[in-house]
Amino acid sequence: MSKLSILGIPVNLVTLAEAVALSLKAIKERKHFRIMTANAEMIMQAQDHSELKFALQKAELVVADGAGVVWASKEFGPPLKERVPGVDLAYSLLEKAAIEKIKVFFLGASAQTVKIAASNMTKKFVGLQIVGVQDGFFQESEDEKIIEMINQSEAEILFVALGSPKQELWLEKYKEILNPSLRMGVGGTFDVMADQVKRAPRWMQENSLEWLYRAFGQPSRWKRLIALPKFVLAIKKAKKMDNHS
Repeated sequence: MSKLSILGIPVNLVTLAEAVALSLKAIKERKHFRIMTANAEMIMQAQDHSELKFALQKAELVVADGAGVVWASKEFGPPLKERVPGVDLAYSLLEKAAIEKIKVFFLGASAQTVKIAASNMTKKFVGLQIVGVQDGFFQESEDEKIIEMINQSEAEILFVALGSPKQELWLEKYKEILNPSLRMGVGGTFDVMADQVKRAPRWMQENSLEWLYRAFGQPSRWKRLIALPKFVLAIKKAKKMDNHS
């Protein structure tokens, strides 16, 4: 897989369809395959968080979840083919899992949210087997028990919604003892699946304005948007240094 380094974070040059195909191939071959969804905020966070940066660098697949990452790719080239929103990738994987009879485990969010998300998805995708759910409000001392539960469920796909960077660090820490082939950090995706957070209208998604819609819908996100101008400045600085090297 071709990769593009954006501020030291490798982002794979894949489309949504290609990401799904690679995921299914890994499951079929029983290979460990971690998917991480990089946006501008996560990449900036990784600049000062060595463990997060390491986890992103070691993941088998890093997709461009944000419009800012797609923009940055055009500054360095080759440009990314398209944005691959984590929520779209998760839905696509569940659709395939229902068809292929692939077992899934949901980990994260509140107890109510994760249960509603699982119920909604089994209604949406006929035949989908969600073999376990567990909320994200557990202590580190319970990790071993949680992992045993996941492994005993015989799930082949594990969605982890613990928020960033916690979910990325958790997947990196336990990569050797988790049994599911495919492990993906999904952030707030369970909130969307549980109909607790609405996605932007299609035209906003297609014009890379979903971040703006989410910011207005969740005012608490405005503080996180500070990362965007910092990201732009960091990219411009890196591009300038690249041109002078």
